[in-house]
Amino acid sequence: MRLGVFARTFPGRDPETVFGAVLAAGFEGVQYNMACSGLPPMPDAIEAGAAMAVGAAARARGLRVFAVSGTWNMIHPDPEVRAEGQRRLEVLASRAALLGTDLVTLCTGTRDPSDPWRHHPDNARPEAWADLIAEMTRAVATATRHDVLLGIEPELGNVVNSAEAARRLLDEIGSDRIGIVLDPANLFEIATRDTQRRLVSQAVDLLADRILMAHAKDRAADGSFCAAGSGVIDFEHFLGTLHRAGFDGPVVAHGQTAAESPVVAAFLRSRLGAPAG
Repeated sequence: MRLGVFARTFPGRDPETVFGAVLAAGFEGVQYNMACSGLPPMPDAIEAGAAMAVGAAARARGLRVFAVSGTWNMIHPDPEVRAEGQRRLEVLASRAALLGTDLVTLCTGTRDPSDPWRHHPDNARPEAWADLIAEMTRAVATATRHDVLLGIEPELGNVVNSAEAARRLLDEIGSDRIGIVLDPANLFEIATRDTQRRLVSQAVDLLADRILMAHAKDRAADGSFCAAGSGVIDFEHFLGTLHRAGFDGPVVAHGQTAAESPVVAAFLRSRLGAPAG
């Protein structure tokens, strides 16, 4: 496994500055965000030179661009918002190769009109799932045109809110263009150590053949997010379970500050490849 970090963790609006901080903190690569190039996260346009600058800055430092963030609310109640997200996905996917990656991460979304990660009761309605399937089908067509993969992350507040829902999505879409970004902190809010270990093991067992990337943030005892290693998640178990399942992709830290990042990198590195307990 290779250790990465959200590029947006670090201040800076150009890849040279951001990647210098990434390397200094002890990471091997990033999940990039176009905000680190001084653009909106999902721009209307990306000049070829701006995309090439990201790839060049990463190569100059021996870093990998594991993925680029392409999140929008895929089941927003306004169809025009969804259509705008699809148009911007086309822009991002068309520049992925120049950025140095073949993976675009997505957010499956929520019926909440103002926060793409906040739960809404209508997420459970059949119409929400039908909209997700329609939007994901369009996104897969875009991914196919530009030869990229799409990473779907189960989130408690989203329509895909569990490993089981993620598996259902994979099976219904039936395309090898989509895979999973798995974060243990998204599988529960407050749980005992035994319960969280069970949820992690079940998620990895269910999704192992399609996990493209792991995320590493933590949960405090009150259920809030915090930096990996400072909360209740058993990362030795999580990373060991991934290792046992044959996963050898990137593990990307987020949820920490720039100042906390060197400690997080050292913590995660000490647990990479640990046997599942």
